[in-house]
Amino acid sequence: DPQELDWAFPDVNPGMEPFGARVIIQLRRIKKKTTSAGIILVEETKENEKWNNMVGKVVALGPLAFKNRDTMQPWMEGTWAAIGDFVRVPKWGGDRWERPAPDQQEGEDPVLFAVFNDHEVISKVTCNPLSFKAFV
Repeated sequence: DPQELDWAFPDVNPGMEPFGARVIIQLRRIKKKTTSAGIILVEETKENEKWNNMVGKVVALGPLAFKNRDTMQPWMEGTWAAIGDFVRVPKWGGDRWERPAPDQQEGEDPVLFAVFNDHEVISKVTCNPLSFKAFV
């Protein structure tokens, strides 16, 4: 659903540009969880899923990202991820920060960003990025 994808990855400026071989990833927004009976789950459950989220969208690349550091030329196999690609990143690590979403409602979390070294990006997501669940 394009509307769900737009909500999960809204157009938000991360407020930073990466140096060197770093990559800025916008992590998927997490909705408030309720059970089928309409009971809102404890905030800790939502926080765990938010901080353990491993699917994101590439929003910025440093000038050396996916390049040979000695020659400054792209790797022979090419760039592994480009701006706009959905990727999987490590659960732990990365420098993380939040920025407000343009449509942020009271009680909703801001948008979460993380910066990783280019070699820490695990894989490109080749299916619906919303189909993945965080492993807590």
